[in-house]
Amino acid sequence: MQIEFGGKRQEPDVRQLFDMKEVIFDQSWLAGAEDFELYYMYRDLFLSRADKEKLLQQDLRYDITIIPPNMLGREYIKTAGHYHPLVPNGTITYPELYEVIEGEALYLLQNLDLSDVVAVYASAGDKVLVPPDYGHITINRSNKTLKMANFVARNFSSLYDPFREKAGGAYFFTRDGWIKNDRCPEAGQLRRIEAPDSSSLRKLGLAKNREMYPLLREPGLLDYLTKPEEHLELFAGLI
Repeated sequence: MQIEFGGKRQEPDVRQLFDMKEVIFDQSWLAGAEDFELYYMYRDLFLSRADKEKLLQQDLRYDITIIPPNMLGREYIKTAGHYHPLVPNGTITYPELYEVIEGEALYLLQNLDLSDVVAVYASAGDKVLVPPDYGHITINRSNKTLKMANFVARNFSSLYDPFREKAGGAYFFTRDGWIKNDRCPEAGQLRRIEAPDSSSLRKLGLAKNREMYPLLREPGLLDYLTKPEEHLELFAGLI
């Protein structure tokens, strides 16, 4: 599935069902399923050469992900889930900023020891900041295609093993609602919240119905994504 961005046809990285078989809730369904395409990731996008240079100068990447509606047996379609590594010579991990462009999303955020697990409900125009030290899964909770964008530091590799080792996130979102993962008995009770409101977004330079892409043209405004230890106050109270 190609998209057009910056006047070019962009080819995606494609996540297949069998790429994430370890984290699927409905294993009996999976045993009889054939492999198919789940979602599409368009990485390192820019509208102009000037924008590309600004992204490089800030060590940032802008991506788009498209998740068509589907069910994985009893479970709603989702991403594989990952954590971020520690900032070099730091004590916290990289954050990530998401924006829902179309559709409806559930962002399942969980810290490494699973003492805090949060489901963030977001719709078109909403922004969700994954704070340092949280892993995350995105779920398409509707019968519409979910299209979302993200800003993230460009010079690290995501960590998928913590989710694979637990056979998924701390909770699964299914036709029957949220179901706790048997492999995560230590997980805290699921907290359910709405995406940050306008007052919370303002301190990040964001607004609910204004696209975040132009923020890359304002030097320093997204520094908290690459230098989170210098901006701890921005993460307080967001989730």
